[in-house]
Amino acid sequence: MHSALRWVALVLLVLVVVKSVQGSRGNTPFTEGQRKLGLFTMIALHLQLVLGLMLYMTRGWIGMLGQEGTMSNSYNRFFALEHATLMVVAIVLGTLGYSLSKRAADDAAKHKKQATFFGLCLLLILLGIPWPFRPGFEQVGWF
Repeated sequence: MHSALRWVALVLLVLVVVKSVQGSRGNTPFTEGQRKLGLFTMIALHLQLVLGLMLYMTRGWIGMLGQEGTMSNSYNRFFALEHATLMVVAIVLGTLGYSLSKRAADDAAKHKKQATFFGLCLLLILLGIPWPFRPGFEQVGWF
């Protein structure tokens, strides 16, 4: 579920970033549809977080943090520390993107907040995904 839902979250993130950048460049109104897109993106991110935390606890990654040799093994270090840290920070940024854009005073500020925070969120998520083309992650696969 966690691997499959990543594609939904990525598509939603790309959509919200593209639409918010277009909105800020075109000086267009911040619509209810744009707000809902941010909301659905945030919901997908939070669902990913819950599923990811369940995997983190049940697969034993959290227990590896105190074990000797975890930090010298790039695969174990990635899942025990890097992936979890990047994703939590990314989801915090996505949540801020939704919350701050909702509270912004004018439409231009709303677009800018969404573009900035969801854009940073997307960047961190892309960096934190165990892509199969990364050295040592071939066995992870695309789904």
